[in-house]
Amino acid sequence: MLFLMQRRQFLSAAAVSAAMTASARTLSTVGAQLYTVRSVLPEKPLETLQAIEEIGFKEVEVVGGSLPAIWPHLQQTKLKAVSVHLDTGLFLRTPEKLPAAIEDAAKRGFRFAVCPYIAPQDRGGVEVIKRLADSLNKAGEKCNAAGLTLAYHNHAFEFEPAGSGTLLDVLMQNADAKLVQLELDIMWVKVAGVEPVSVIEKYGKRVALMHLKNVKAGIPSRYNEGIPRDGFAELDKGVIDMAPVLAAAAKAGVKHYFIEQDQTPGNPLDSLRQSFAHISKLNY
Repeated sequence: MLFLMQRRQFLSAAAVSAAMTASARTLSTVGAQLYTVRSVLPEKPLETLQAIEEIGFKEVEVVGGSLPAIWPHLQQTKLKAVSVHLDTGLFLRTPEKLPAAIEDAAKRGFRFAVCPYIAPQDRGGVEVIKRLADSLNKAGEKCNAAGLTLAYHNHAFEFEPAGSGTLLDVLMQNADAKLVQLELDIMWVKVAGVEPVSVIEKYGKRVALMHLKNVKAGIPSRYNEGIPRDGFAELDKGVIDMAPVLAAAAKAGVKHYFIEQDQTPGNPLDSLRQSFAHISKLNY
C-alpha cells in the first residue's frame, strides 16, 4: 500500500511538472525599436543593423525620418521591417502629405504605421482627445486602403483621469476599433502609476503592438515624460515584472514586440543585448 501511495504521489508530481513545462513558453520573435540606437545608427548603419541581427532580433520598428538613409542597409540583413513611426505632423498639421507616406510604407512592405507622439502643446482635455481620435480615424481609413494597420503609441499623459476613466479611454472609445489599434508602451503606463497588465486586459485584441521597456525604482508617478535620463532601465533591471505582462499580451493576441530604451548608460547595443538576453529566456 505504501508503495502504491508513493507511486501515485510520484506520478502526480510528474504530471504537474509536465503540465508546467507544457505551459511554459518564451517569446519566439523579438523586435528592436531603432530609436534606441539613434546615436550610432547614422554613422554606422549597416554595422549597427548587423549587430542587432547578431544579438538575435528578427524584426525592427523604424523611425520614419531615418528610413531613406537606412533602408539600403536594412535590406542587406534578414531583419523584417514590420512597423514605422510616422511624423506626428502628418496626422495633425499636414494630413495632405500623409497618403504619400502611407504609400511609401506600403511599398516597402511595412504592416503597421504608428502615430508615435503628441507634443505637450498639442495635448489637452477630452475635446482635444476627441479631435485626435477623429484625425486618427481618417488616417486609419487611408492606412487600411493601402493594406496597412494604424496604431497609436501612448506615453504617460494619456492616463490622466478624465470623467470615469482616462484620456486613453476617451481616445479608444472615439477611435474606431476597425481603424485604430494600440501600440502599448508598458514603461510609460507604469510611469503614469498604472499596471500594464490591467491595460492589456482592458483593451485586449486592440493591443496589436507592444514596446517592452522598463523603468527604475524610485521614479515618482507622473502624467508626462519628465523622468531623469537614468530612469530608463534594461528589462531585467526595472520595476516591471515582464512575465505577467507577456502572459497577458499572449492572451490578448499581441502580434509584435519591440524592445526600446530611450536613454542608455553606455552603448545602446549593449543595453539591447542585455534586454534581449533577459526577455528571450523568460518563461511566462
